[in-house]
Formats: sequence, structure tokens, C-alpha cells
Amino acid sequence: MTFALSARFGEPLGDINTTPLIDVMLVILAVLILSVPLATHSLDYDLPGPEIRHEVKVRPDRNRLTITTSDAVLWNGVRVDGPRLVSALNQANALTPEPQLEFAPEAEASYELAAQVMNIVKASGATNFGFVGNERYRAFER
Repeated sequence: MTFALSARFGEPLGDINTTPLIDVMLVILAVLILSVPLATHSLDYDLPGPEIRHEVKVRPDRNRLTITTSDAVLWNGVRVDGPRLVSALNQANALTPEPQLEFAPEAEASYELAAQVMNIVKASGATNFGFVGNERYRAFER
């Protein structure tokens, strides 16, 4: 490999070697990419797909599922535990037409309990499920 020498032999070359700079930048980029934590928390709930309905049917029977700030699960105002909730969901799913299930957690309710209840609802196979009362939490001021 030959270098073009300047007219004066004793003077240093004026070119900067950028290869080490690029190597250091690539190492820093790799460290940053590996240090970013991955999002490992998620709640999988299959939302209904887009369906074309020409007629809007109003369901006369609605069941409200509420989670209170004291970690109580209420089915139409009556406190239920896990097995009673599963039983109530199975009875509701057996009806024709399937009644609407309204999920209305209170403002300071436990997120973990809400996720557990939603997993129970998903496992029950309920298809007519909706969130109600969310418009109350539209403003974030206290």
C-alpha cells in the first residue's frame, strides 16, 4: 500500500483516520440497542372484527360487571368471587340472544384485578362485551 507523500517529507499527514471513530460509534449503538428494555407486559383480548350490520339490535338484558376500589367484583351490584363469576358468565352465554356484558371499573380500581377479570371473561367465550362509563375519566384534572 502506497501513500502519497507531501512535498516536505518530514511533515505529518493531514488526513484523519475515521475508522476507529466509526468503530466506537457502532459499539455505542449496539450497547444502546441492547440496553433498551423490551415491552414484556401485555393484555391479550381479542376485540371483535369489523362486521357489517344493517340493523342495530338493542339487547334488553344487560349485565354490568364492576370492580370497586376495595377490590370487590360486582355482578349487577352483587359481590361475586371467581367461581361465581365463571358460573354467571356461563349462564349469560347460554342465553339466546347473548346479553350485553358491560365492564365498568371504578376510577381507582386495581389494574391487576381488572386484568384478571378480563381474562376470565375472555376464557368464558363472551362475545358481546363492552366498556362503559369511560367518558367520566376524560378529564385528568382533580
